[in-house]
Amino acid sequence: MNNRWWIYQRERFPLLAHGPLVVVFCVSVMLFSSLQDGQIPDVARFAGATISTLILFFQLRVADEFKDFEIDSRYRAERPVPRGLVTLSELARLSLAGALIQFLLAVQIDIGLLPILVTVWLYMGLMTVEFFVPAWLKRTPSVYLLSHMLVMPLIAFYVSAFDWLCTCRALPGGLGWLLLLSFGCGLVLELGRKIKPPAAEREGVETYSGLWGTGNSISLWVAAVATAVTAYSMAVTRISDSELYVFAGISLFCGVLIIALLFRSRAGRSATATWIEPCSGIVTMLLYLGLGPLQAVVA
Repeated sequence: MNNRWWIYQRERFPLLAHGPLVVVFCVSVMLFSSLQDGQIPDVARFAGATISTLILFFQLRVADEFKDFEIDSRYRAERPVPRGLVTLSELARLSLAGALIQFLLAVQIDIGLLPILVTVWLYMGLMTVEFFVPAWLKRTPSVYLLSHMLVMPLIAFYVSAFDWLCTCRALPGGLGWLLLLSFGCGLVLELGRKIKPPAAEREGVETYSGLWGTGNSISLWVAAVATAVTAYSMAVTRISDSELYVFAGISLFCGVLIIALLFRSRAGRSATATWIEPCSGIVTMLLYLGLGPLQAVVA
């Protein structure tokens, strides 16, 4: 298909890759709240949360296009915006059209969602201008990483509100663990995306493996997986009496740890960096599936 927008989404926001994870994320977050009261949200709220969240992640991609335009033009001219496939102004208009859809969905489902949505927008805006301290953030990549990942708990809180807020219920128990899970999974995905084997490092393209070394960045990725699994294990006890789900989470982490330890050699680190990005998506998908969707199916 030669449509330029189809090409753009395939290269920069592949729906076949992002769509299933966003759906599972939204279903998991909403079920975490609803299963505590023995209720299942209606399809309209599931659909509204999923559409709005998918647009949020697209808007984050657009924000990255603006932030990275100069670097992309210099070092990654093959990307869609630098090579002229689409323009920043076109992406901005599409992002604003998405914001209108999000606004209408919130008003239609429950106007109380709007303040939370606006808060997410504001934080994304601060991320776009790098909190008005871009030079300092560039010198402190760890702070940059953590500050940008805080958007994930905000999005998770917004999605959860499609359940408890729309039905006038109190905040679900263990919400803090759910938010920590979203933060941990965000770290897993972000670190996994920017850990590259030495041969794949490029001049001017910042990666965590380039900043901290392949071995150190892989260790940080394992720590992020441990954070996500810990949060999952604490959160899942709120919606299930079965220890099986906790055992599954711990087993998942042990598997990741064993594989990482097998690749401590220099050559092994290069191999690890090759599979770490797809593995990040699998780990995240499994944790979210185990948090709510599996319980709903089994029940």
